[in-house]
Amino acid sequence: MAPSAVDVLPEPEVIESGNRLKTKATAGRSTIREPLQYSGSLDEYESFDVTNVIGKEFPALQLSQILSDVTKIRDLAVTVSQRGVVFFRNQDLTIDDQKLLGQKLGELTGKPKTSKLHKHALLNSKRGLSVDENGHVDDEISIISSEQNRRLYEDRYKVASEHLASEGWHADITFERVPSDYAILKIVQPPEDAGGDTLWASGYEAYDRLSPTFKRLAESLTATHYQPEFNRTAAKYGLELIDDERGAPENKGLDFQATHPVVRTACADLKFVIPSTRLY
Repeated sequence: MAPSAVDVLPEPEVIESGNRLKTKATAGRSTIREPLQYSGSLDEYESFDVTNVIGKEFPALQLSQILSDVTKIRDLAVTVSQRGVVFFRNQDLTIDDQKLLGQKLGELTGKPKTSKLHKHALLNSKRGLSVDENGHVDDEISIISSEQNRRLYEDRYKVASEHLASEGWHADITFERVPSDYAILKIVQPPEDAGGDTLWASGYEAYDRLSPTFKRLAESLTATHYQPEFNRTAAKYGLELIDDERGAPENKGLDFQATHPVVRTACADLKFVIPSTRLY
């Protein structure tokens, strides 16, 4: 089990509110004061809700067919934000297509012009893992490798490990001052026998189930997100970290610490998943 994307100091972890895609003004960001509206452009494609509160799947849609359609990509962004996670199967997107899609999802929903694709401080091209069959490496693609994780985080894979599986629950890169708005996960090589599952939970639903008193309390709090594991791992194995502009000018330095509201209405840290058995 790899370490979670963020260690949270004693203050509560971030919970995102149920008001999807309603953002507050931040530095360099064009303010969107009302939820973005879905236009219906994806209704022609077969889809179904995975559960009542989270998840949607398009079983037959190829994203490469809509990549140049601004309206459909914007509707996809709205759908991801409303449902939390969206699934597509057996996709034929190239790495460049995937990067273009990630950039468009953010641009069409109001992210700052200064924000690009995130670069993982540790799991980047410096680890030497290729993103395709031609051996290319790319800082903007973070490869999740079970073999790499066992090397870097060996104590988490021991039979008598003191780490609990529940430590894996996280929202992506919230230790950054400017976290990601969307994340694209493409499964390239699934396990041959079992495992490799990813679970999602709805922060919106968790917030909605709070009592009015606890909602007011949560809305008044901030949480400090901290990830010391990167520096520990880099020091242990003599690895170089990316310390400058990891996707945004504000994401620099090696402190890996940021403070955010406990309840947020921005479209940050939502998952977008492309399951696929295609090998790269």
